[in-house]
Amino acid sequence: MNKAVISGTGLYTPPATISNEELVEAFNAFVELHNSRHSDEISRGEMDALSPSSAEFIEKASGIKRRHVIDREGILDPERMCPRIPERSNDEPSVQCEMAVIACNEALEQAGKSVEDVDAVIVACSNMQRAYPAVAVEVQQALGINGFAYDMNVACSSATFGIQAAVNAVETGTARAVLVVSPEICSGHLNFRDRDSHFIFGDACTAVLVERDSLVAEGKGFDVVGTRLKTQFSNNIRNNFGFLNRADESGIGQPDKLFIQQGRKVFKEVSPMVAETIQGHLASLSLSPEDLKRMWLHQANLNMNQLIARRVLGRDATTDEAPVILDEYANTSSAGSVIAFHKHKADLVSGDLGILCSFGAGYSIGSVLVRRR
Repeated sequence: MNKAVISGTGLYTPPATISNEELVEAFNAFVELHNSRHSDEISRGEMDALSPSSAEFIEKASGIKRRHVIDREGILDPERMCPRIPERSNDEPSVQCEMAVIACNEALEQAGKSVEDVDAVIVACSNMQRAYPAVAVEVQQALGINGFAYDMNVACSSATFGIQAAVNAVETGTARAVLVVSPEICSGHLNFRDRDSHFIFGDACTAVLVERDSLVAEGKGFDVVGTRLKTQFSNNIRNNFGFLNRADESGIGQPDKLFIQQGRKVFKEVSPMVAETIQGHLASLSLSPEDLKRMWLHQANLNMNQLIARRVLGRDATTDEAPVILDEYANTSSAGSVIAFHKHKADLVSGDLGILCSFGAGYSIGSVLVRRR
């Protein structure tokens, strides 16, 4: 059986950014408008007044300082509070395809490979901009890749689940190389009118090239030592948007058609599950946490990551051991752990072990253990 290697990674970062201060200014302006327009209902007790937010609250609660987005003007408009992303004709590349191609080309360049070396594309992300045709097939065509492609969604664990699928394809000989791409436009499903979550997400796209080891030069890339996946159903993170919404008009435009979560429950329930999954994965390979040089964790919440790392290592992790990118990118769903890997892998030396781990809605947890070649 072939062995799989991660030989290259790529990243597309939207140029537009929104700081916590800018986001709060827009949100608080919306709050003032809302409370003013509904002052009578609020005074009669028929409606609760909305509370303002603060940049200090956001950073303390999450560790986020700013985020990259596809569009900032629509989000910062108190009368709109969502990105403005015009629809494109069917003859134009989709927004996700455009993001994916940029990230894929960087991954190919880093690996020293061309599209002729790739047999498959997996677009793995939380939200597809359409049901069909698959965005992955569009990306495949845009890149000029022969073979096959498909979309998959396991929410924030999509990228690691996609890497596991790519590893399977490479190891069984279904493909010589697979591109796993995560074009996350998280700002599109975020409720910017919700104080508890309006700051959580940003936009980005990552790409990972998984290849047959015999095709990768000695000393280049990362051997995939093993993967582990876990799911457990929960309603604590949910988005009910879908084509069936038109079948019941009463639900159209309701808050549950955007991102909703019970944050405290998620923190309490997911953190120990993730730590146990990582520890169990290592133990199954006769390894211990002390063998890890680095943990590229899902970038959703700084406090959560610190707790998980502490449970795994038995002590606080340094930023070198568990690098953070969410202060700049915010939560980019499945792309987050791969962004951390992309930006914080070059200094590892041959034999160093690291683990990519993502977790989120589902619940879903994906763990990918790698060793520097």
